[in-house]
Amino acid sequence: MVKLRLRDGEKIQDAVKRFRKLVEHAGIKKEMRRREYYEKPSDTDRRNRRRAERRARLARLIAR
Repeated sequence: MVKLRLRDGEKIQDAVKRFRKLVEHAGIKKEMRRREYYEKPSDTDRRNRRRAERRARLARLIAR
């Protein structure tokens, strides 16, 4: 949960900017996008497997 307290004399635009940063940092935006549409478990597994393969390939390239 993100909480934001207005500072003394803080402009609303600055508070909104801080709020957006807090939301982004907390991962709320990413979570909302992920839950926007239902994803089948097989699709989730496939995406995770491909991501792991990509990481392994990158690690092999760096290790050379």
